[in-house]
Amino acid sequence: MSSTSYHEPVEELSAFTRDMHRAIVSLMEELEAVDWYNQRADACNDPELKKVLEHNRDEEKEHAAMTLEWIRRRDPTFDAYLREFLFTEAPITEVEDAMDKEGKS
Repeated sequence: MSSTSYHEPVEELSAFTRDMHRAIVSLMEELEAVDWYNQRADACNDPELKKVLEHNRDEEKEHAAMTLEWIRRRDPTFDAYLREFLFTEAPITEVEDAMDKEGKS
């Protein structure tokens, strides 16, 4: 996974960039937790424990969605791309192709 530390001196970063970094790292951690719980649930032999692990996994998905929404509300470019791609029915690459033709990408 990508680095969770700063790549530039923290004192040179704006408060916005530091908060965005926190959000991005948090999103990465939530998605990693989803992956871990998926693996644990798949490997688990106890049906009750499997349900607990799946419940925990779904909580992590909620956290990831909340964090992504925070990012979307503060980053106009993310907002535009999420609005373009999410909740569409067309194949994803066709959505991108349409964006390219319209000069949006």
